[in-house]
Amino acid sequence: MEIINSIHSTRDLVKKWKKEGQSIGFVPTMGYLHDGHISLIERSVKENDKTIVSIFVNPTQFSPTEDFNSYPRDFDADRKLCEKAGADLIFVPTSEEMYPAQSATFIDMDKVSKELCGKSRPTHFKGVLTVVNMLFNITLPDRAYFGQKDAQQLAVIKRMAADLCLGVEIIGCPIVRESDGLAKSSRNVYLSPEERKAALVLNKALSEGLKLIQAGERDAKALLKFLHNIVKSEPLAKIDYIEIVNSETIEKADVLQGSILVAMAVFFGSTRLIDNFIYHVEAGQIL
Repeated sequence: MEIINSIHSTRDLVKKWKKEGQSIGFVPTMGYLHDGHISLIERSVKENDKTIVSIFVNPTQFSPTEDFNSYPRDFDADRKLCEKAGADLIFVPTSEEMYPAQSATFIDMDKVSKELCGKSRPTHFKGVLTVVNMLFNITLPDRAYFGQKDAQQLAVIKRMAADLCLGVEIIGCPIVRESDGLAKSSRNVYLSPEERKAALVLNKALSEGLKLIQAGERDAKALLKFLHNIVKSEPLAKIDYIEIVNSETIEKADVLQGSILVAMAVFFGSTRLIDNFIYHVEAGQIL
């Protein structure tokens, strides 16, 4: 496994692989890897000749009030996990390498990026889309792998890839959870023991909400009220949003039909956690 910091050197190696006819899978991360990330890497290894993992805590997707400086980092542990999972290359650039002083071009998106997390984090997806597009241009992947826990991120990246004709297959992979149901997240390390216990209300609310849909509920307002009541029953939970939207367009749903995304973002102390499920109502199937 190779570790490269340079854009130029990474691109040269990728071009060599491409010339040899090798297929390339790509897993972009911000490091502090957990089982969710590893599941993406292992899937890429199975489906491609070469797998690249990027580790870059992207400053442009954090607002000044967010946790960029304190975001957890442990490159030595990440390196070992990537090697064990079968990655061929870790691309680990500095901020100066990715964003030279003269950098002035960014990517933004209407509609899909403006709801859900886009409301409380208005600059977030501008930074995400820009850095992912840059990473695609550097690594030239055939396939790129993203976790469904960040369901809106997955939707906006799929839209960007289609709108800009990037030629990259965007593959969403299932949420990986702890044994008690909490979605794996690098930010879970911030939680106190009391907050960690309280955070289980997310999966509880989503599980009960799914049962309600499966029992025939089709009124989005009724389901939202049900979900709010469950989350509000936990004193340490402070709701950012709970929404029901179309899973592709991220437009709000009044009636539960087609493929819906039931998503929530909730604070426990200063830690903001997200969780969701995607369900096709007519098919009666979790996606």
